[in-house]
This record gives sequence, C-alpha cells and structure tokens, in this order.
Amino acid sequence: MSTETGSTAGPLLVVSAHAGDFVWRAAGAIALATERGDPAKVVCLSFGERGESARAWREGRDLDEIKLLRRAEAEAAAAELGAEIEFLDAGDYPLIESPELVDRLVRVYRDVAPAVVLTHPLADPYNGDHPAAARMALQARVLAQAAGYDAPGEPLGAPPVFFFEPHQPEQCDFKPNVLLDITPVFERKRRAMERLPAQRHMWDYYTDLARRRGVQLKRNAGPNLGLAHATMAEAYVRLYPQTTGVLS
Repeated sequence: MSTETGSTAGPLLVVSAHAGDFVWRAAGAIALATERGDPAKVVCLSFGERGESARAWREGRDLDEIKLLRRAEAEAAAAELGAEIEFLDAGDYPLIESPELVDRLVRVYRDVAPAVVLTHPLADPYNGDHPAAARMALQARVLAQAAGYDAPGEPLGAPPVFFFEPHQPEQCDFKPNVLLDITPVFERKRRAMERLPAQRHMWDYYTDLARRRGVQLKRNAGPNLGLAHATMAEAYVRLYPQTTGVLS
C-alpha cells in the first residue's frame, strides 16, 4: 500500500471470492505492489462460474467450459498485474464455508507470510459469497498466527487487513478510510479488466469509480501537492488499528 496506510512493503495476499473480484476492486493495489518489486498472490475461492458468468451461460456453454473460460480470463488478468494466482475451486452461488477451506487458506497464509491482506468487506446483501470469503480469510489469518496450529511454515505475524470496495458500497455500509492513489498503474488495471470479457459491463463502471475516488483522494490530500489532474484511486477500509509511533 502507501504511507497513508502505515504499512510497510512486503508480500501482498488477496483473497477473492470469484475470479473477477480481485481485478475490479484491487488491481491497482496489486499493480503498485508488483511495480515496487513486492510479490503479490491472489487466491480465488471460486471461478464465479454459476453466478458471475451469465454471458457464457447464455451462449450455451456447460459448467466445465465456463470454469475453464473464467480460469483463463483470471490468469490473463493476473499476468497483466504481475501477480501469482491460485484457484481453490470451492464453488459459488453459494460459496460454502468449511473448516477444510479455511485450512487451505491457513496454508496459503503460512506460505506467503503477507505484509498486507486484501479481501471483501463483511457485509453484502447482494452476494453472500463475498462476506463468506471475508469471514474465512479472517478466520484463517487468526489460525495462521497460532503456534500450535498444524500447518507447515512459521506462525503468522499480524498483517493489516483492508476490505476493498464492494459493487454497491452504500448498501454494504462501506465507509472508506483509506484512499489509494493508483494513477501510475491505472492503465495496467484497465488492461487487466479488459482480460475479463465475461463481465464486460464492469469495465467502464470501475473506470468511472476510480475517477470518482481519485477526486476524493485529492480533496483529502490537501491542496498543492502536485497530484495529477486525472488522479485515479481505489477505496479501502482498514479493519485492525494502525500501530505507529507518529500520528500522521
């Protein structure tokens, strides 16, 4: 992230319910991480094959075809961002929470040892898969910290968790307290979005959203800071308190 979040550079982990979520909501953060040389890993719990692939279903494709299609799209988007991607193929609509799935995430945490974690917020009345993914991501983070938890690797520290912006923020009680300047990498985000033609209707929506969040970033950054006129931004909510020796 940036100095605004108080976080330090290091591995970035993104836990995404569906194959496209990480692109719309966090591609800017991912691109910034990889451009500064930090590794980024995306874990997609599902391909979004049932609930977020309407175009493919209308074209008459079957379930296995749609999974392959969405995998290929998400892999291409991750490649644009320089991120590693892993699919847990847990199914969607609904995404069922389970101890087994949480354990798989614990092992990812231990392997990646993230400095920052991004995932969905805990409320979304339009899509239960999103809060389900968030709950499992948070539970896995806590378990990965436990010295006695039976998983390879060292116990996790306490990486900050940021919730990325849901599609209908007002209905999800999403009130951003972090605005991330993604202006230098927005074109990479746009290219990553365009790797997801199954959800083409989202491209311009998230371009417009980045522009609006950019206006808010400039307003909150104060005047005369040399920000680009066409500043683009992503919005986040930090879950745990920032720890610092200096208030800024």
